[in-house]
Amino acid sequence: MFWNNVETKPWGFYPLSWDVRLLEMLGPQIWPGDKYAGKTIFEDGPYGEEILGFMPKEEDYQFPNIGEDEVSDPIKDGDFIRIPQQPWMFYLPRICNHCTYPACLAACPIKAIYKRKEDGVVLIDQKRCRGYRECVSACPYKKTFFRAYTGKAEKCIACYSAVEQGEQTQCVVTCIGRIRVFGFISRWNEPKEDSPIDYLVHIKKIALPLYPQFGLEPNVYYIPPINVPEEFNRQLFGPGAKNAVELYKKGHEDKKLVGLLMLFGATEKIVSSFKVEGAIDDGYCFGYDDRGTELVKVPLKEPILVRKEYDEQRDVYRVSVT
Repeated sequence: MFWNNVETKPWGFYPLSWDVRLLEMLGPQIWPGDKYAGKTIFEDGPYGEEILGFMPKEEDYQFPNIGEDEVSDPIKDGDFIRIPQQPWMFYLPRICNHCTYPACLAACPIKAIYKRKEDGVVLIDQKRCRGYRECVSACPYKKTFFRAYTGKAEKCIACYSAVEQGEQTQCVVTCIGRIRVFGFISRWNEPKEDSPIDYLVHIKKIALPLYPQFGLEPNVYYIPPINVPEEFNRQLFGPGAKNAVELYKKGHEDKKLVGLLMLFGATEKIVSSFKVEGAIDDGYCFGYDDRGTELVKVPLKEPILVRKEYDEQRDVYRVSVT
């Protein structure tokens, strides 16, 4: 089982066809404007069931790399790169969303799953769990797993012991691409402009949840890819995807957004607030903890260092000099 995985869209799935299958079960829904008016998985459950879901087969988990690096269509003679790309593909990192309304919690018949009040982390009580796997069936993102060896359900724990110490999760700390950040989010009507997550989600609305139409209010947010068709982004992230893509394309004009993106992966500590000083060419972004103590300072523009092609001290020639 992979609590944290990366899928190549449009052909990657773990488990197999997890999202396509549920979308087909949910059927066409109504989404006029920005307000979703269709049914969620809580309202469209079959007779005798409270939640619309399905249980993946064992073999559905045996191909975690299916569709890896495969593009949407065959590449034809004369094709060239353009935006949106055609053919196209993109990587979708996935992990438990620690939803505001977790279906796994609602489905558990013995209440072995709970959501912590202090940080919103969703956990499974291993002592109470009896391995009924109702949580596996109910989770639309298929991020609750059953371990046959122990007879218990398992899932991402959001590194809660580290979070309690003010540390970011391991998926953030170890990400060499620095594309992740961990933090806390305010209510939608009480956003804090100096909060990293609030700024991305509530203020700029550039980071969006995955499949919001499922109705769980997932708490993992994505900046949609700019190289894929608008229709595909809309299906994954909702009608706000188009505006988010346009904002990202113009991101270089917003020094506050540039500074915040530069903070991704810049510290192992949870950044509770940030501020930007100076211009994009020579300015800095500062990150602070919940006590207002400075954690990190990063330049808005990464410096470029050019090394000499020939290193006299080592008597070698460098292939890469930047």
